[in-house]
Amino acid sequence: MIAKPMVAIVDYDEQWPQEFGRLAADLRRALGDLALRIDHIGSTSVPGLAAKDLVDIQVTVAHLDGAVADALTGIGYTERTGITADHRPPRATGPDRDWEKRLFAPPAGQRPTNLHVRIAGRANQRYALLFRDYLRAHPMAAEAYAALKRRLAPWMPDTGTYAAVKDPACDLIMCAAEAWAATTGWAPGPSDG
Repeated sequence: MIAKPMVAIVDYDEQWPQEFGRLAADLRRALGDLALRIDHIGSTSVPGLAAKDLVDIQVTVAHLDGAVADALTGIGYTERTGITADHRPPRATGPDRDWEKRLFAPPAGQRPTNLHVRIAGRANQRYALLFRDYLRAHPMAAEAYAALKRRLAPWMPDTGTYAAVKDPACDLIMCAAEAWAATTGWAPGPSDG
């Protein structure tokens, strides 16, 4: 008997954007003006891209404070302690606080979700949006990224190891994304939610 991999990559699901929309509406009601933006990020936000069946959401805030955490825990989210920053790419400039975040697990019974809370204008908040927009605009890069994820997943014992192993590939994609942003004048479009 072959053991099931700990990380499963599935084909793109046309329902992911609608599922994000429902989740974002609930978050908007709970957070109100505390949320400056609510965006669908990660692989499920890129049409056609294979992914873990887990919707990544970025809530952009002015401050990582108790009011945001209280609003989220009030609707059943649970803060994942121990995860207080994103991976910092090589040669990233600026202070370590540019990579701070809070990560929340979904309420019981909700579809698998990672809720990332990041501060407006910080490097990690921009990274998530540029990464998504670059892959949306470059289907060949998205296909190559999907192939990498499919090849990695069976060998990964858990999602944390999987993320750490693919971080350098994401950094390579970001090198191309930064060049694309510089030549196109990219800026984040309107919030998704």
